[in-house]
Amino acid sequence: MGGGAVEAAGTRAGVGVGEVVDFRTMNAVWASVAIETLRRLGLEVAVISPGSRSAPLAIALTQDSRIETIPVLEERSAAFFALGIAKRTHVPVVLACSSGTAGAHYYPALIEARESCVPLLVFTADRPPELRDCHSGQTIDQNGLYGRYPNWQAELATPSLELGQLRYLRQTIVQAWRRALHPSPGPVHLNIPFRDPLAPIPDNSAASLATQFPANFFDGIVPWTPPRLSVADSAELPIARWRSCTRGAIIAGPAQPASPERYCRAIARIARALGWPVLAEGLSPLRNYADLVPSLVAHYDTILRNPQAATALRPELVLQLGPLPTSKELRNWLAACDPMSWQVEGGDRNLDPLHNRTIPLPISVEQLSEGLSEGLQKSSDYLDLWLEGDRQIGAAIDRTLRSLDRLCESKVAWMLAQTLPARTPLFIANSTPVRDVEWFWRPGRSRVQPYVNRGANGIDGTLSTALGLAHRHRSSVLLTGDLALLHDTNGLLSAKRLDGHLTIVVANNNGGGIFNLLPIAQFEPPFEDYFATPQNIPLDRLCHTYGIEHRGIATWEEFKLALKTLPQTGVRLLELQTNRQLDAAWRLEQFRRWSGELDLTF
Repeated sequence: MGGGAVEAAGTRAGVGVGEVVDFRTMNAVWASVAIETLRRLGLEVAVISPGSRSAPLAIALTQDSRIETIPVLEERSAAFFALGIAKRTHVPVVLACSSGTAGAHYYPALIEARESCVPLLVFTADRPPELRDCHSGQTIDQNGLYGRYPNWQAELATPSLELGQLRYLRQTIVQAWRRALHPSPGPVHLNIPFRDPLAPIPDNSAASLATQFPANFFDGIVPWTPPRLSVADSAELPIARWRSCTRGAIIAGPAQPASPERYCRAIARIARALGWPVLAEGLSPLRNYADLVPSLVAHYDTILRNPQAATALRPELVLQLGPLPTSKELRNWLAACDPMSWQVEGGDRNLDPLHNRTIPLPISVEQLSEGLSEGLQKSSDYLDLWLEGDRQIGAAIDRTLRSLDRLCESKVAWMLAQTLPARTPLFIANSTPVRDVEWFWRPGRSRVQPYVNRGANGIDGTLSTALGLAHRHRSSVLLTGDLALLHDTNGLLSAKRLDGHLTIVVANNNGGGIFNLLPIAQFEPPFEDYFATPQNIPLDRLCHTYGIEHRGIATWEEFKLALKTLPQTGVRLLELQTNRQLDAAWRLEQFRRWSGELDLTF
């Protein structure tokens, strides 16, 4: 433990066992009180970028061995690395940086944290008030730096040795922790001004505080979890109405629950109680727990491309679990149907971009399942139609992709679903990869846990988030395109800090393949240079520069063998070179064929 500084000043007396306050300087006292408070609340990890003004924070964090500290050079990468850790653990991670533009680089990850409900504590060090607006170096206006995106934001007072101010600091930190977790998890920003001296050079005034410091100062600060609502706390559930409806649908969007199995079992219970189909997004763990949910429908997007099926399957009632799936076909269909809907969301967000007739239920999926008494509903013609359509489309996709020998982006997702070792964490990049997963991820019982940044849906920070997800976790996989990878090559600077393993699967089509699926692709110029934006970067040389393994994949058998057993340490990149134009045309043609061949008796 980093108690050396405390003992050197002769200041451990008066502080309870395991409590560390650094009495060398006023800044050291201030920072160590803040960090000790966080540690007692449950802080486990901090990601720190270098800088002078943040020295008191960096020292306070690194001198306590109970907190894992990770140095990351570039702040944007650092923030997404922290996001990946917090996304997996559901525990706030501290970000600490210097003053000036350093904190501005946190902005994209902070936006994603807000939009995807990931808890982060953002600490930006700052100049004191007297050094602002006077052209002091490395000084910008950092108050409100992140606009309305933080759950809460505040500027701390300048450090003080007065006990009343130290109590204020302690309680403000407690408030920050709680606001990062409740009512919806998200980022909290504390701007923290420090006066010189920043290095912990001992001074007598700070040391003299040790004899007066209350032994019970940190009493009562214990790990805190948000209050748990019950079904009774929400609006009265129309359970009788749901049970009597034979044309209801459960729509499960992207989800990264703390316990995927508990989450999936809860949905299975709801589906059994109502007798409704479960339209499950590929970014939900449900498709990898398909054995628990017999009414699961994975290929709704392709089914709904058939006009007759889309009309015949119009629902009367809908239960929306979390955000809507990615599928534009599904969203357009719901907008046209405008069914009575209930949005199940454990926080306070509005997750209905369609503005349908939606009633929010501020409870979790697990809590909703507890409110439904167990009772198996009889199968309905409506449910049978969905399941038969899903069976036909699934079989058609399997036949087509099984016989496809050339390297194709869409088959990568289909292969991963069947090849990844059980319970592998999989981070999926935005743009084409998330759509290929939704369209082609085959249901099974692999227990693979998908992760994704679907808050703001950007490609920034893709690699860094995946590295954070893999850190001290199971061997993990990133599925990405070349542009999302290249957008975050600074993330490779963190590869040597990874405790664990990450395999990067890159479908390299030399450009933004998602744009080839959009109408803008018909306009050339400017399509190729300004939308597809090919970069022509040899990924093998990039890997060599950063000292990570590169392997070119030429056949599907090679791909399968490379994924059968994942390494335990390091980073490697598997590159599959694909054809952007050919793959886009192939998808459109297959969707037309598969949906056109759908044979249902309405």
